[in-house]
Formats: sequence, structure tokens, C-alpha cells
Amino acid sequence: MLKTVLRRVGAALGLSLLLGAVPATARAPQTAQPALWEVSDPDTTIYLFGTIHLLPEDLQWRTPKIDQAVANAQELVVETLIDEKNPAKLMQAMASIGFAPNLPALADRVPKAKRTALEAAIKKSGFPPQALDKMKTWTAAFILLGNKFRELGLSGGVEGVLKSSFTSDGKKIGELESNLEQLSFFDKLPEAAQRSLLEGAIDDNKAMDAEFAGMLKAWTAGDVQGIARTFDRDLSGSPALQHSLIHQRNANWSKWIEQRMTKPGSVMIAVGAGHLAGKDSVLEMLKKDGYKVRRVQ
Repeated sequence: MLKTVLRRVGAALGLSLLLGAVPATARAPQTAQPALWEVSDPDTTIYLFGTIHLLPEDLQWRTPKIDQAVANAQELVVETLIDEKNPAKLMQAMASIGFAPNLPALADRVPKAKRTALEAAIKKSGFPPQALDKMKTWTAAFILLGNKFRELGLSGGVEGVLKSSFTSDGKKIGELESNLEQLSFFDKLPEAAQRSLLEGAIDDNKAMDAEFAGMLKAWTAGDVQGIARTFDRDLSGSPALQHSLIHQRNANWSKWIEQRMTKPGSVMIAVGAGHLAGKDSVLEMLKKDGYKVRRVQ
């Protein structure tokens, strides 16, 4: 289960940049009704939109209520800002913490039974094996996960579309965390967890496709309880991971929202759907602090 959730959270941290523009595999057109909430007072409105960071390109998720929220909001705030046309900032952040001296060869960081699969994944990536050997385990896993998502026909998700809308309207776009802050969450993971992520990056496509199909089904239906059950199940075996990647960040973001509520205006906050689901979600933290959260869609 740990490999599963690490893949999901990994997809939330900018892997769309590593993918580049890729065509989706053939799918029938789909429509979605993802969940959207609102927190407001007489002079401030904050929309909270739970997203999936990698999506099939043919999925139609824009709805009249989402479009109205986009039109009303004066600013978009996402987890972190990634410039797809100029990836230097993210690459510099990754390079600053993603390498270390005297690391074992990457092949020695997976079980012997998985080394053939690792070799095949490295060959597909186009990266020299010697370069991957110098990367920390989580860094190499990110590189190989990018290829895996390409094979599944997944590319940049909701945030890219929202950023284009706000940019074309001349509206401000902000971030809750810097690229370096987001990557640091992975850099702080125990080596065992990083190796689980690496193993997940080279697992059979059928298993990963099934994972994304389940997560996508819950998101498209606005099934918040289903999303919460998925993350609770996958994270139950790793309290430290749950605290670092979910609880602590949710607490940080809820405080940011509370501070923003003291200023007039309207904002749309778009973060991974898992952060807005479950008993320790951003929404529940806001409710505990006395804020009324209204579901719009």
C-alpha cells in the first residue's frame, strides 16, 4: 500500500512537468462533477477545489459552477508554481537536494527480482544509468515515474487549465509552497519509503492503471468519502508519512486560508483532492476553527 500512496502523492508534486505534453491513450469522452467548496464572510470568498494533477486529456471536468467560481475569483492559488516552458527553477531545486555522493548503484536499491524491470525502465527513460546512480532514490523514482505516466496516457491536469484561464484574464496566480519545499517532503522520507516509491515506478502498468482508474472514478463523481477511504487505507501503515505529506501540510494550508480570510476579495485554491477529504482535511480543520464550509458542487 505504501508504494500506491507514494505514487499518488508523487503525481501531486509537479510530475506533469517531467511528462511534458503527451497524447492521451484512446478513451471514450468522459465528463466529471468534481467537488467544489466555498468559505466566505461579508467581504471575502475562498473557493476550495480538490484536483487531480494528472488526467486523461479527453476528460471534460469544467462545469458551469466551476466556471462561475473561476470568473468570480480574483486570484488562483495552487500547491506550487511550475513553469512548464522554463523548467530551470524546478530542475535547480531538484538538483540542489536530489543528489548525494557515495550512493549505492540504483540496481542495488531494488530487490534482485525487480532488477530486470528497473533496467527496462531506465532504458525507456533515456537517462544514462550512471546519472541515475548519482541520484537519491526518490529523485530517480520521479524520473522513472514520469515515463510510467506517459505510458498510461496521462498528462498535466486541472492546474494547468486553471492557470491558463487566470493568466488570460490577467489575474494573479500564487502558491502555497515553493518547488523546493515540496521536493523536500520527499527528501526527508526514510530510505525504505523512497525505495518503495522506486519499486512502484517500475511496477507493471496494469496495477498502476487500476489505481488511477479507481482514484479518477471517485474524483469525477465528486465522491469525497471514496477519496478519503483510499488515502486512509493506503496511509494507515505509515503514520510518519501521513503526518509529513498530509497532516502537516493541511495544517499549514488551513492557517494560510484563515489569514487570507482577514483580507477582502475572492480566491480560488486548487490543491490535490486528497487534502480536502477525510477527518484531517483542510476543510475539517477550518470547521474546527469555526469556519462554515459550504459545498458548491
